[in-house]
Amino acid sequence: MWQGPMRLGFLASHGGSNMRAIIAGCRDGRLGAESALIISNNRQSGALQWAAAESLPFAHISARTHADAAELDQAIADALGAAGVNLVVLAGYMKMLGPATLNRYHARILNIHPALLPKHGGRGMYGRRVHEAVLAAGERVTGVTVHLVDEHYDHGPILAQQEVPVAAGDDAESLAKRVLAVEHDFYWRTIERIRSGAIDLDAAMPVP
Repeated sequence: MWQGPMRLGFLASHGGSNMRAIIAGCRDGRLGAESALIISNNRQSGALQWAAAESLPFAHISARTHADAAELDQAIADALGAAGVNLVVLAGYMKMLGPATLNRYHARILNIHPALLPKHGGRGMYGRRVHEAVLAAGERVTGVTVHLVDEHYDHGPILAQQEVPVAAGDDAESLAKRVLAVEHDFYWRTIERIRSGAIDLDAAMPVP
């Protein structure tokens, strides 16, 4: 069982549709958590515009605000800490996290990937590229994966997966649309399983 209130910190680079779906779950009581901070590396992102419109705490932290990579990493970790975040949720965040953030939030950073890892993951595998790779490989089933984040792309321990059939005649756009609809439901449900104790993050990724 999660100890105390679950305070979510989101990192998003673009629209943050998964973030919005999770916050909707928080607001209507399906998910026992609250949004503490939304960070984007893109000052014009839809995620930040939405956060402002919804009066949610947000920050733009990027290479524009912190040119040094170590300072940028520390700024992200410090902003999350100052907001009382205890679970970090990546929602289409296109940057690798640094050691300050990874260490402060060891086994407390989630990501969702639009395929069944370890297939079709790794550096450069995001968005449409993933679905194109699934189709090129002739897969009959794809899906979504929620995993813990470490220092490598799409590499941390897998927490939960859900399959999505590849339909005859699918192209990357149609497949992406169907997978994203599953992501919007599956991500918040996985977070609720963490909160309820059905998924133990420390067991999944023990301190080395």
